[in-house]
Amino acid sequence: MFTLLAQDPATKARRGRLALAHGTVETPCFMPVGTRGTVKSVHPAELTDPALDTRIILGNTYHLFIRPGTDILGSYGGLHRFMRWDRAILTDSGGFQVFSLAKLRKIQEDGVHFRSHLDGAALFLSPEIALETQKIIGSDIAMLLDECPPAGCGRDYAEKSLALTQRWAERSRDWIHAHRPEGQHYFGIVQGSTHADLREKAARDLVALDFDGYAIGGLSVGESDPELYAAVEAAEPHLPTHKPRYCMGLGQPDQLLELIGRGVDLFDCVLPTRVARNGTAYTADGTLNLKNQKHERDDRPLSDSTHPLCEGFSRGYLRHLIKNDEILGLRLLTLHNLHFYLDLMNQARRAIEAGAFAPFRADFVQRYRDAAA
Repeated sequence: MFTLLAQDPATKARRGRLALAHGTVETPCFMPVGTRGTVKSVHPAELTDPALDTRIILGNTYHLFIRPGTDILGSYGGLHRFMRWDRAILTDSGGFQVFSLAKLRKIQEDGVHFRSHLDGAALFLSPEIALETQKIIGSDIAMLLDECPPAGCGRDYAEKSLALTQRWAERSRDWIHAHRPEGQHYFGIVQGSTHADLREKAARDLVALDFDGYAIGGLSVGESDPELYAAVEAAEPHLPTHKPRYCMGLGQPDQLLELIGRGVDLFDCVLPTRVARNGTAYTADGTLNLKNQKHERDDRPLSDSTHPLCEGFSRGYLRHLIKNDEILGLRLLTLHNLHFYLDLMNQARRAIEAGAFAPFRADFVQRYRDAAA
């Protein structure tokens, strides 16, 4: 499934390619988030247009499990046909929602008993149900169910949580051996909170179960950047080089480059689309909050590089749209931010191929952070 094409000589940055049932994915790669079967406000044709050339998006098993539900998805033959998307999809397992909906759930050995955030209906999600749901969804990459411990949890909690995640991974392996559909791949998730030895143990134990790829989860849940990077550094050396690595739910542009330099291949994050809806645009010189009055008479474009549909519009006009809650404004900023993230991955891939990722990362990170200072 994964071919390693190049390795940066000065960092652990990797250039690779994923061969999936719905096309090839060039790595390092950022996956736009399509939580409920849509990347908010963006048409599938805009995602596949050469301006973005999105090869893979992320869908959310928890939300799709609740609505529209597996009966509806199954009647359409899966999510690809339902949403008219013919490229790759990765689905998470619902584990992060188990974490974020703490007041609505109870974690037990058999799985997670919880109540729907929509209507309070009693629901149950087990490792097997999570995989069966993703089989019906028809995603190219399915994630195993895990427990995501909160940042700052004590060692005792982290150890018990990790042990449960490993037992669920073993049950998932058994389900995969018995029910695996053709063309679907499975990633285990490395947990362990901020404890380096637990991250190492999690990586070793998961690799022994021989999944198709490995994610590093439980990040960006309240820990500091140094703790985040340390967690990845603890796990990465124990993950096989011939399989893809995925950091879940990350992150800011400078974080992505830092993690690529630590050997990570895949990323997803709601930020580019979410902050666009709040009037914020990403640029190489940091973020622009277009709600600020200083942009009212600013005739400059958002940045030197943007989505073609954003070209020609001034910051002042875009501010006008955002201040008046015009749909065009949030759509343009969404397209711009997705273009920024996906183009950043293009630049990273070219830098790795040229053996020049280290200076590329250093230059971008310094410029981006200096602007925010």
